[in-house]
Amino acid sequence: MPRPTGTPVGLALARTAKTVSRAFDETLAAAGGSMPVWLILLTLKTQELGNQRELAKAVGIEGATLTHHLNAMESNGLVTRRRDPSNRRVHQVELTDAGESLFRQLAGAATAHDQRLRTGFSDAEIDTLTSLLDRLQRNITTPIVP
Repeated sequence: MPRPTGTPVGLALARTAKTVSRAFDETLAAAGGSMPVWLILLTLKTQELGNQRELAKAVGIEGATLTHHLNAMESNGLVTRRRDPSNRRVHQVELTDAGESLFRQLAGAATAHDQRLRTGFSDAEIDTLTSLLDRLQRNITTPIVP
């Protein structure tokens, strides 16, 4: 087998993704949050959800994991949960004023992080990068037809 002439694309992408992800985690932590809290707050702000099950699906985590995060968020006064009057087994989740405030704080941190990532790139380069990343994702998620 011949020696590789350069770093495999998947390895370069994995290393970059890990570095960017760690930096984003640190940015959110410095702003008083975490990735799960950010995803939950963002989803509650941007999507009309009827219940906790829909929230779990939208965030992309298991129901039990979401419950763990919501318990902590409720204890910290960020969200309230109440039973749906028409179906007592269903919980509806809403942001409190403190949750709204943390959302704004984390949104500012996320925007600053995104601006940091864009440093030195033109808008056209960002469009190209986004297109290339989308193509890489499609290459992995599209079934190979023999």
